[in-house]
Amino acid sequence: MENAAPTTDWAHRTADLLEAVRTRAPLVQCITNTVVQNVTANVLLALGASAAMVDVPTEAGPFAGVADALLVNTGTPHAEPREASLEAAAAAVVAGTPWVLDPVAVGSLPVRTALARDLLALRPTVLRGNASEVLAVLGASAGGRGVDSTVGTEDARDAAVAAVLDGSAGAVAVSGPIDLLVAPSGLVRVANGTELLTRITGGGCALGAVVAAFTAVAPGRPLDAAVAATAVHTIAAELAARDAGGPGTFQPLFLDRLASLTPEDVVREARITADTSAAAVGGLA
Repeated sequence: MENAAPTTDWAHRTADLLEAVRTRAPLVQCITNTVVQNVTANVLLALGASAAMVDVPTEAGPFAGVADALLVNTGTPHAEPREASLEAAAAAVVAGTPWVLDPVAVGSLPVRTALARDLLALRPTVLRGNASEVLAVLGASAGGRGVDSTVGTEDARDAAVAAVLDGSAGAVAVSGPIDLLVAPSGLVRVANGTELLTRITGGGCALGAVVAAFTAVAPGRPLDAAVAATAVHTIAAELAARDAGGPGTFQPLFLDRLASLTPEDVVREARITADTSAAAVGGLA
């Protein structure tokens, strides 16, 4: 990574997209796991977006055509949400609605793994997950330990590059201590965040919804959306952690910080690097 360099350009792009989210207030359809629905809705509201948990077959498809973005999360893949997920993703593709696939705990568990791969065939705007989840849905590993990754973000780089080059996803966002964002237009890393995000329910799943909200205001720019969403989410978490006594106080402080985050905060706090070396980008254009 010797050619990786901090860039204020990405920080300013992120600040601009944060303002765009708050101006437009995108409506994000969330087909997500039952454990995190309340957290996800509250994070979107704090961000300045809104959530609609439309996950019933025959409703999910038509709603995907009118929502500003769609999140499909495989965390609790019961029969009706499975059907609704496929229906909504297919409708989003037809309508041109950007959508995010979050393949939670994919790998060793057969039902969600099959579902996630069927969804991947519909070519999400952004594929977002931890390294084990990303590798598993792309068929490059057996997955992690439930929702916990057993490998680092850089272990998923080659598979992520291959996925965006073959068009499996518009961009791939690999979450970890340093987040890795990959698209045909480049490769970016975000080093903000806090370990406390892993000690509350829905820290990662809510990020999937935030990515979806940013795709709504960055049409045709999935890497910009993924980088901006990741940076905003992790900067707010990092600022909240400075005042938190532990996970119990962190969660409400995180919502407060997300709601009060300013473009100036983003530019000041963002630790974003873009690596343009030929070895790092692996042939990315």
